[in-house]
Amino acid sequence: MKCKGLIFDLDGTLLNTLEDLASAGNTTLEHFGFPVHPVDAYRYFVGEGLKTLMQRIIPKPDASDDQLLEYMKKFGEIYAEIWNVRSAPYKGIPEMISSLSAAGLQLAVLSNKPHEFTKICVESFFPENPFVFVLGQREGIPKKPDPAGAIELTEKMGLVPGEILYVGDTATDMQTGNSAGMRTIGVEWGFRDRAELQNNNAWKIVSTPAEVVSYAV
Repeated sequence: MKCKGLIFDLDGTLLNTLEDLASAGNTTLEHFGFPVHPVDAYRYFVGEGLKTLMQRIIPKPDASDDQLLEYMKKFGEIYAEIWNVRSAPYKGIPEMISSLSAAGLQLAVLSNKPHEFTKICVESFFPENPFVFVLGQREGIPKKPDPAGAIELTEKMGLVPGEILYVGDTATDMQTGNSAGMRTIGVEWGFRDRAELQNNNAWKIVSTPAEVVSYAV
């Protein structure tokens, strides 16, 4: 079926946000008197929502929901100040977006990052606004890998799943797209490795943004 649209993950797919996420995480840990983690460790901490991130980095497996909310609030306050210090689109991403837009394809973003931060990042790093819809993690909507968000975007775009390519860098993304009935493209430049993408049934695995264009157009 001909591709008519693409849904992109954000962190690790369109934007390299690792250092800013790690900085916010470690500053949060320091605030509460906890030990910090190496930046590279955040490749596996992030990707499944803010609450899961807190559960992974805080050395308190028995933390209550109230405590987790406190940690999440502090992280949010810190990240709001530093979200764009080192973050930037990966090499070739702006050109990829321009090519896909020029081809008349609908583009959307689906992230487990809190919705407001997702919108701010997209609006800042892609000021030409090439995305018809941008969705982050929202209250009452299951986070990825539940396909609810992907299915919602499919309906908003007026397409069927077989007309959409779902592009991401993690197992969560491959599971989301596959569960929604989409063809999935795993990117090697993100936070995880090729084996994770292969093991989670990526339809294609690419090493450059230009390859995404070749499969879509």
